[in-house]
Amino acid sequence: MKLTQKMLAVVSIAFMSAAVTAQEEEEQSGSNIQTFTPSKLLKKGQWDIKFFNSIYTQTEQTDAGSEKVDITRQTFFTNTTEIFTGISNTSRINVGFIFQVRSNALNGQSPLDVFSFEDNRNDRRSGLSTIAPSIRVQPFKNIGNFSFTSSFFIPVFEDKADAAADDGVDSFLDQRSFAWDTKFFYDRTFGANKWQLFTEIDFKFNFGDNRENVANDKNSSERFAGDSLFLPISAFLSYFPSSKSTVFINAQQAFLIGIDNPQSAGGENFSQNGTQLGFGAKYQVTRVVNLEASYGKFVRGESFQGLGQTFSLGLRALF
Repeated sequence: MKLTQKMLAVVSIAFMSAAVTAQEEEEQSGSNIQTFTPSKLLKKGQWDIKFFNSIYTQTEQTDAGSEKVDITRQTFFTNTTEIFTGISNTSRINVGFIFQVRSNALNGQSPLDVFSFEDNRNDRRSGLSTIAPSIRVQPFKNIGNFSFTSSFFIPVFEDKADAAADDGVDSFLDQRSFAWDTKFFYDRTFGANKWQLFTEIDFKFNFGDNRENVANDKNSSERFAGDSLFLPISAFLSYFPSSKSTVFINAQQAFLIGIDNPQSAGGENFSQNGTQLGFGAKYQVTRVVNLEASYGKFVRGESFQGLGQTFSLGLRALF
């Protein structure tokens, strides 16, 4: 756990140093938030580091259908750090790594308990959960605002059973399965560069491990019940009051599709879907550092879909 906290501190210090350097240079040469959308790739030798934190908390979910039911509060904190660099003279290939640190507080605990970063293998879990080598590609030379990112997620946390499996609380840190995630991005700017529409389609294939085949000394709640496909479709509409600031609204429809085992061991339907709406803002603090804040709410769902809220704060350095 101390290692996790040190890792977060090191990344935070790196961002602070980048901000100070940029303030000293203070050469405002255009808008990073408007130009460098996820669709846009880096030039050779450029770096993009994103430090994104989100808290998802829920007290409701749907039943086996679409009716809301109350549940004890569950809160999930995720820090996602992405590091990419350009490697091609044509700015059409980027490579990098993604890694995620998680902290979860289950069984009715306060949302702020995720910041304790404790791990009792029961109602509090935390640690580095996944790493992912990644590649970004602009496949068509004449369509610079279309690209895709492909990542292979590898679980790296220790495989343990629940510390107290008979208390009715499923110990959970992250899904313990390999996953291949490919995201397609497209954006279009219009209205005298004051408006921008950004779209994303995500295909994430989860390599499942049937829970019935998991040994008793392993945490089966962290397994997918067979192979599955996670398919979110998202759209963001942004308005730029200035070249250094933007506000946006967004919507997402997400599907989780069971492939070789569409039902769980209990007979419930494994496939899910949910709809999320949100809003947020970005601000270019310096030539290098951007700040982002956003809010999202699941407004509907089906088949044990959580109906919670997400609060996010991100820092991004482009240099």
